[in-house]
Amino acid sequence: MSGVRLGRALVLETRQSEADGAGGLIERWVALGTLWADVAAGSGRDVPGEEVTVSSVPYRITVRAAAPGSPARPLPEQRFREGTRVFRIVAVAERDRGGQYLTCFAREEVPA
Repeated sequence: MSGVRLGRALVLETRQSEADGAGGLIERWVALGTLWADVAAGSGRDVPGEEVTVSSVPYRITVRAAAPGSPARPLPEQRFREGTRVFRIVAVAERDRGGQYLTCFAREEVPA
């Protein structure tokens, strides 16, 4: 498919909850693997956060498709990490009819 350049290595992460031993839960992010991706930014905006303004930028992240149920197939509420940058996955859709690629609609949020 033309226009797809999978030139950036992103780590796919999922959230796991564990008992903290005091009746509560500890949430942490666990790496599922590295996926090569094509990353395209949309237009950004500032949104109010709880205590600070947050810059929110939408991204379209294209990766090779994986079978449904595979840990290599991104899901909403997971995230991609690239060094210190984090992209929260909002939705996932097939990019092409043949199902070779997936488009992950994601947001990078950075404190302003």
